[in-house]
Amino acid sequence: MRCSLSTHVLDTAAGRPAAGVAVELAHDGTVVASAQTDADGRARLADDLQPGPYVLGFSPPSPFFRRVELTLELEDGHYHVPLLVSPYGCATYRGS
Repeated sequence: MRCSLSTHVLDTAAGRPAAGVAVELAHDGTVVASAQTDADGRARLADDLQPGPYVLGFSPPSPFFRRVELTLELEDGHYHVPLLVSPYGCATYRGS
């Protein structure tokens, strides 16, 4: 079994994708993938991951949220995890 992960960061205050956001994926305390979001706010982090627990970390464009971390349990298949961020709020969900 293998899994993959992508993300999308949207700056809801500006009403546009958040380009240049640093994103990293860690497994067992070790960073296994890192990227910056492209002009459309998207980043594909990994295509050949072992299933298990991971921490997805973002450094969003917010004066309040300096780092947002999500703990994920990945199984077989592809996962897309968007982050919606504004200066004083953020939300995420499992996309398709």
